[in-house]
Amino acid sequence: MSKLSPMVSVCVQAYNQENYIRKCLDGILMQETNFPFEVILGEDDSSDTTREICQFYAAKYPDKIRLFLRGRKDVIYIDGNVTGRFNFVSNIKNSKGKYIALCEGDDYWTDPKKLQKQVEFLEGHPDFAICFHAVSVLLQESNSIQKDTITRKVSAETSVEELSKGNYIHTPSVMFKNDFKIPKWFYKSPTGDWALYMILLKGRKIMKLEDNMAVYRKHDKGLWSGKTQYQNMVATLKTFSLVYDNVTMDTSAKRNLKQQIDVFMENFPDKRKAKVSLKKRTKNVLRPYFHALRKILQQ
Repeated sequence: MSKLSPMVSVCVQAYNQENYIRKCLDGILMQETNFPFEVILGEDDSSDTTREICQFYAAKYPDKIRLFLRGRKDVIYIDGNVTGRFNFVSNIKNSKGKYIALCEGDDYWTDPKKLQKQVEFLEGHPDFAICFHAVSVLLQESNSIQKDTITRKVSAETSVEELSKGNYIHTPSVMFKNDFKIPKWFYKSPTGDWALYMILLKGRKIMKLEDNMAVYRKHDKGLWSGKTQYQNMVATLKTFSLVYDNVTMDTSAKRNLKQQIDVFMENFPDKRKAKVSLKKRTKNVLRPYFHALRKILQQ
């Protein structure tokens, strides 16, 4: 590892991705920068050959890659489901860079100047906490690249007010300032990336670069795309609740978040089979909505 402090820490979470992790790491290692960067590679005790591949790369690039071998004993369960949250948070906490970039082990970068472009923007604009960019979507089943039709279109410059309506930032596209602490409630949030962005913004802005510099892989084993619409709605509803309760934001953002929960409550599918673990609240203006959901769950 270089003796110089890294400008960027690239956090990679890898688990059972033997078919994808090489392309992910190659896309990071090809980056051309005028500053040092490190790769925080967290391998979550895969049952395939992902761990061996990560060890090979770490041995080959010791000046770039810091490999952390996690164990299944440390896995965090959220609502009874196994998650990669411990691996993710541990990677963040081990990051030494001024900025953090994310790339899950099944996604990959396509532009060798990606890190350089994002750092140049953030260095020149201290009132921005997040910089992200356009991505392409790879449909794994058909092996075809498509334009991003998953996230909604937003202006180049946005803030917490827009982000409070829901996530529009693909994980492999994001870079953010490493100047925040992860609160305890974050370990209970089903959705990690959006909640993290809401935590770290602290009144600062978000910039979207139009350059398409990464590929988001959509397949049936993905953390998000591999779940049903219903499962994702449950996860989003609980995440919105946790953020509403715990993140300080302006009135317009609070109102947006409440409206989003209203929409979810009105359109919740398969209500009799819903299984959501919700914390009892005494001073939350959203309590009536969760009380209504509890009645639905008991039917």
